[in-house]
Amino acid sequence: MQIDEKAMMLDYIRLALREDVGDGDHTTLACIPASAQDKAVLIAKEGGVIAGLEVAAMVFHEVDPDIVFTPLVEEGQEVAMGDHVFSVEGSSRSILTAERLSLNYIQRMSGIATHTRRLVRLIGHSKTTLLDTRKTTPNNRVFEKMAVRIGGGSNHRFGLFDMILIKDNHIDFCGGIDQALDTVRQYLEQTGKKLPVEIEVRDFEELDQVLRHGGVTRIMLDNFSVSDLRKALEIIDHRYETEASGGINERNLAEYASTNVDFISVGALTHHVNALDLSLKSLSAL
Repeated sequence: MQIDEKAMMLDYIRLALREDVGDGDHTTLACIPASAQDKAVLIAKEGGVIAGLEVAAMVFHEVDPDIVFTPLVEEGQEVAMGDHVFSVEGSSRSILTAERLSLNYIQRMSGIATHTRRLVRLIGHSKTTLLDTRKTTPNNRVFEKMAVRIGGGSNHRFGLFDMILIKDNHIDFCGGIDQALDTVRQYLEQTGKKLPVEIEVRDFEELDQVLRHGGVTRIMLDNFSVSDLRKALEIIDHRYETEASGGINERNLAEYASTNVDFISVGALTHHVNALDLSLKSLSAL
């Protein structure tokens, strides 16, 4: 199943506008004449990586197709405090109504991209690819995973539909690794689905079971120490893709990447992020 990212983003933007605007932006309708026109710029109040220009433009144009949105930097560009990120020109009412939602998206996406860029640089010496996870804000996954890519990271599976990922609870509920892998193989044969298969292992005993059974694309080594990860990679010996996950953070990421494990997945890319400080200001106030 392929997803249409742009259509999905537009659906969520429309839902977010319903949530925010309801039956009208009554403060703006009360204060601002319908004929009023203005121009505003988004200003960076701290340094970081910009992500979400396309999304911000979609918000403004959904509120008012006549708004003129002009990016002043590129997606993924690093900005310094005081840099101008984009300008918007048109109906003052429309600019004010779209302001908060557009900023919510671009600030959070830029925060994710900034954090991702920092971690990617930490492992630039290695062959390891940095991945995100499904630990995303509900109904914001498409935006957050896009921000990871803009920051230089890569996406793990998008959802439950585009990969088989057998985790600890699947194994325990199913009665063991052999049973889980056998039922997955049967399911894929019966449905005709062509999906990659990844399985999580918690220790060397489970790793041995997976290697004896086979039938996987990737092995996730969960909460392994760096020394145990090195040992596990020697045992796997490039027969399968490898992924390290669990307990990996900015402090120990480079050490884990020094093992040259194929992938490292870090949930904090999307679930523990500070929004980038950005502010929209009318040119008349500058």
